[in-house]
Amino acid sequence: MEFPQFKQEVHKTGLELLPHRDPFLFVDELISCDETGCLGRYTFTDKDTAIEGKTVNAFFEGHFPFFPVVPGVVLIEAMAQVAGCAVVERNIAPAGNAAFLLAAVDKVRFRRPVRPGDTLYTVATNLRIMSKLGIFGLKGYVGDTLAVEAEVKCVISTKDKLGI
Repeated sequence: MEFPQFKQEVHKTGLELLPHRDPFLFVDELISCDETGCLGRYTFTDKDTAIEGKTVNAFFEGHFPFFPVVPGVVLIEAMAQVAGCAVVERNIAPAGNAAFLLAAVDKVRFRRPVRPGDTLYTVATNLRIMSKLGIFGLKGYVGDTLAVEAEVKCVISTKDKLGI
């Protein structure tokens, strides 16, 4: 799959850009971004031990153990986190103090299961970004196949404003 090319090559980890931490950090890398959107990736692993410092995705143990798939809510969260990375990278929210809260999830379509070992590439399109709210079109791909798509609204704030 040929993904959209965004103007700025970034190659930063979610750990560098987001307030999220394991086991709920779902961005291995923000690849590129610009004012129109961004591209990021995350590989879902089901290994029993940490790989390259990353903890396991324990939900695979109980979510259809006979045919493990990534839960839909985790897919939405993973894609929203990619959009959050771009908000920080573009200085719309301050690094180290940024906080994002999902406000709405619309137009969700699950096209194919995402399984252990799959790498989800997320293309987040900025539909509208205001000072306190971002609206993003999200498309998640595994290989050349569209796996999931959604539109999300996220409150853009800071940890200190939320009392964190």
